Amino acid sequence: MQKIIKQAVVAAGISLVALSSVTPAGAVSAPLSESRIVSHFDAAQGQLPENVVTGRHGSVYVTFAAARQVARVDRNGTTQILATLPAPADGGAGTPVLGFALTTGLARTDDGSLYVLYATGTSELTGLWRLKPGQDKAERIAALPADGLPNGLAYDSRTHAFYITDSVLGTVWSVPLKGGKATAWSTAPELAAGGFLGANGIRVHQGALWVTNLDQGTVLSFPLHSGHHGGAPTIRATGLEGIDDFAFTGRGNELIATLNGPNKVVRVTSGGASSTVLNASDGLQNPSSVAVDGHNVYVTNSAYLTATDPNLLRAKLDRLGR
Repeated sequence: MQKIIKQAVVAAGISLVALSSVTPAGAVSAPLSESRIVSHFDAAQGQLPENVVTGRHGSVYVTFAAARQVARVDRNGTTQILATLPAPADGGAGTPVLGFALTTGLARTDDGSLYVLYATGTSELTGLWRLKPGQDKAERIAALPADGLPNGLAYDSRTHAFYITDSVLGTVWSVPLKGGKATAWSTAPELAAGGFLGANGIRVHQGALWVTNLDQGTVLSFPLHSGHHGGAPTIRATGLEGIDDFAFTGRGNELIATLNGPNKVVRVTSGGASSTVLNASDGLQNPSSVAVDGHNVYVTNSAYLTATDPNLLRAKLDRLGR
């Protein structure tokens, strides 16, 4: 997310040009191919997709930041709103940096429950929320500081714990699967913001917790110990301006990352080298999140800055490529 997200949300109320439900793309590069926009969202309704996780039968789940919603998008691109989180009395005016309430990180557990982060600037609503299968109302299971901005969410099935990045407080929080008190798992300096937002995307991967820092343009990894606090991080990649979310491709530590402001998706090798694999000619509109499911890569485009065509893009991943 970027500094003028609030203005972009307002600007997004403009009418959009009619677009087909599947739009061919242009400059996709290895290890991706066959990129297409599979669903267009309604910016006027606040449907700015912030995060994405995969589901069953080719479906994905997304958070619509400005609409405070969780939605399902099926393999044909049809969108179903699953739940809308309650609005704070002041509309979220006290939300740090942004000034409006928004849904951010998203995770899905094996029982089909969805877990979503909500930032409102109020102690009554800010925190981690759970939406059980078949229900249309989410419940808060853990409170988080109202003066922070919970952003990225990852679940560790080994320890049955969630890990949450706070982009304002420069903290990784941990919360048990059943909910309860949030614990400051790490406040390492490498998580801190540098004027806007710090710690952002987060993933559990091969016994470590991987985190991006938007302001610092870095990818970090922390060893996952059995204790309640993280150790010193290792810097895995640098120079990634505006890095938001990321996902691993299945080839060692190689990952695909979204660069929100620069409007790019990049491949980052295990050694930290990066190359652009998608850009604006592929239909990117400030990419905010990425998920990998087998040979499919899904990218949400938030349109925070472009204020044009928030969408969901799908590409093929060549798992055998170099």
